[in-house]
Amino acid sequence: MFDGFVKVAAGTPKIKIADCGYNKNAVIGVMKEAAERGVKILVLPELCITGYGCQDLFFQSTLLESALEALNKIVEFSAGFDMLTTVGCPLTVRGKLYNCAVVIKSGKVLGIVPKKHLPNYNEFYEMRHFTPAPAQRCEAELFGKSVPFGLDLLFECKELPELTFGVEICEDLWAANPPSTALALSGATIIGNPSASNETIGKDSYRRSLVSGQSARLLCAYVYAGAGDGESTQDMVFSGHNIIAENGVILAESKLFKNELTVTETDVQFLAFERRKNTSFAADSPHEALRIPFELKLSETPLTRFVDPAPFVPDTDAEKHKRCHRILSMQAHGLAKRVEHTNCKTLVVGISGGLDSTLALLVCVETMKLLNRPMSDIVTVTMPCFGTTEHTRSNAERLCELLGTSLRVIDISASVRQHFADIDHDESNHDVVYENAQARERTKVIMDIANAEGGLVVGTGDLSELALGWATYNGDHMSMYGVNSSVPKTLVRHIVYYYAITSSDNLLREVLISIFNTPVSPELLPADENGNIAQITEDLVGPYELHDFFLYYGIRRGFPPQKVLRLAEYAFCAQTPVAYDHETILKWLKVFYRRFFSQQFKRSCLPDGVKVGSVTLSPRGDWRMPSDAESREWLSDISN
Repeated sequence: MFDGFVKVAAGTPKIKIADCGYNKNAVIGVMKEAAERGVKILVLPELCITGYGCQDLFFQSTLLESALEALNKIVEFSAGFDMLTTVGCPLTVRGKLYNCAVVIKSGKVLGIVPKKHLPNYNEFYEMRHFTPAPAQRCEAELFGKSVPFGLDLLFECKELPELTFGVEICEDLWAANPPSTALALSGATIIGNPSASNETIGKDSYRRSLVSGQSARLLCAYVYAGAGDGESTQDMVFSGHNIIAENGVILAESKLFKNELTVTETDVQFLAFERRKNTSFAADSPHEALRIPFELKLSETPLTRFVDPAPFVPDTDAEKHKRCHRILSMQAHGLAKRVEHTNCKTLVVGISGGLDSTLALLVCVETMKLLNRPMSDIVTVTMPCFGTTEHTRSNAERLCELLGTSLRVIDISASVRQHFADIDHDESNHDVVYENAQARERTKVIMDIANAEGGLVVGTGDLSELALGWATYNGDHMSMYGVNSSVPKTLVRHIVYYYAITSSDNLLREVLISIFNTPVSPELLPADENGNIAQITEDLVGPYELHDFFLYYGIRRGFPPQKVLRLAEYAFCAQTPVAYDHETILKWLKVFYRRFFSQQFKRSCLPDGVKVGSVTLSPRGDWRMPSDAESREWLSDISN
C-alpha cells in the first residue's frame, strides 16, 4: 500500500441454492483464503448468501430470515480481518425487497448498495422478486443499527486517500448509464461488481470487453466477481468468471467453471495520476455522494501482477509485427504530409549504418511508395570521419544501393580538421569538442545539400536519446522533420528487424540484420586497434532497456523514483532471471533523472515529428517542462 498498490480479489464460493447456513461457511472460507493472501478489497458474487436462482423462494420469510442470520455471522467473522468485503444478500428495506451488496469491514456493516437495473428479459425475471434501487439515499435498519442505503456510497480509506471504493451490481454494468460512472466521477478509484451473469456461448468475451472498457472509460480499477458452482442449473449455468481490470487492462482473470479466488494488485496512485492529467475526467455528479471512511493497516503489498520490463514492446511476435507495421505506416504518413505541404523535391537523410538512421531511411522509402515517387528522390549521405568503422560504412553504403537511393559519400575529416585549426583545438584531445564538431559538421552538410536539392532533412534521433539528451545540440539534434522522435530505442530495434524478416530481398534482409546486430554507437571516437567500434553508447549512458523502463514508468505514469526503482527490481530481478542487480538499476536510474532534467533545453526546441505511441517529449505534445527545473527532489527520493 505504500506505493499505492492495493491487493484486491474477486472470489466465487461454491454454494448450495437456498442453504444460507452452508453458504455462510463457503463465504467465510473464501474470506479466510483472501485474508491469508493479503487481500484488502474482496468482492463476492451477487446474492451469494442465498444463491441467485432462488426464484419465488425469495418471497419466503424463511429464506430471508436465514439470509439475515448468515449475514450477521459473516459480519461478526469479519472482525478478525483487515479487509473490506462485499457480500451479496437479499434485504428488506422499508417493506420492499432489494438485491443488495453489503459492504463490511472489521465486524461492522459500513453500507448497503441496492441493485439499480433489474433485468426482466429473456431468462431473467428479477423484477418479479426485487425492487429497483430508490433514487434517493436513505437509512436501513440492520442488526439494530442504522446503515446507509443507496447507490451513491463511497468507501474511503483513511490511510490511503487514493483508495475509494464504490459498488454496482451485475446488470448495472450492462446498462446505458451504469452507476459506476457517477461513482467514479465522485471519486471512486475501485469499482466492485458482485454479479450472477450466466454463461452462454461468447458471453465471456462480451463480459470481458464491458469490464475492461468501463475501467478504461472511468480511469479506475474494476473488480468483477461472478457466480459459479452451486448455482441453480435448472435453466442456466454459471461459470464463476472473475475479472480484474485497471484502466482498460485485464490484470487477472479466472478460468471458467473453476470457482477460483482471483487475486492481483491495483495501483490507485497511478489511477489518481491519470485522472489529474486527464482534463476531460472531471467531477460531474448530480449530487454529492456519501463518503464513508474505513481504516486499513499500512503495509507493503507484495507484487504478483506482471510488470512489463519492456513496456514499449509487445510480448508476442504477432503483436510485435503488427505494432512495427503500424508505426512505420504512421511515420510514413506523417512525413508524406510534410513532403506534400512543402513541395520538396527530395528527402535528405544522413546514414551512419546504425539503427536510427536506418529506420529513418526505411520511413523515407515507405513515404515515397505512398507518394508514387522514385527512390532516387531520397538523397542519402554517409559522412565517414575519425570514428567510422569499415563495418558500419559498408552497411550504410550497401543499404542505400539496395534501396535505390541517390547516395553521396562525403568524408568530413578534412572539414573537421580545418574547424579544429580555426578554433585552435588539439585533435589528439578527444573531448566533447572533438565529438560534437563531427556531429555538427554532418548536420551542416545535409542541411546545405537539402538547400541545394530543394530537399527536406529527415531527422534520425529517437525518443530514448531525447529523454537522455544524447544528441549534439544543433547537430544530430536538429532536422526539418524528426520521424523517430517518439519511437523508443527498444522499439527501433524491433522495427528494423521486422522490416528485415518481412523483406523479399535476401540481400536487403542480410544488411538489415547486420545493422540490427551492430552495437549502438555514435562512432565519434577512433576505432580500436582491430578496427572495431570503440565507443559503445550503453557503456556510457546505460542500457536502453532500463532507460526505456524508467521513461515509461517515471514519466508516462508519473511514478516517484523510489517506486520506479521497486518496479524495476521486480521486473528485472524477481519476475525474471536476474538481468540487473539493485546497484546497477539504482546507478542508471540516477543517471536517467540527472540527464532528463539537465537536457530539457534540447527537447524544448525539437523539430516537428509525428507521435506514434503513448509517450512523446515534444514541447508541442505531451511534455512541457522548464529547461531549468532542478532534479534534487527526484534524486533525493532514491538517495536514502
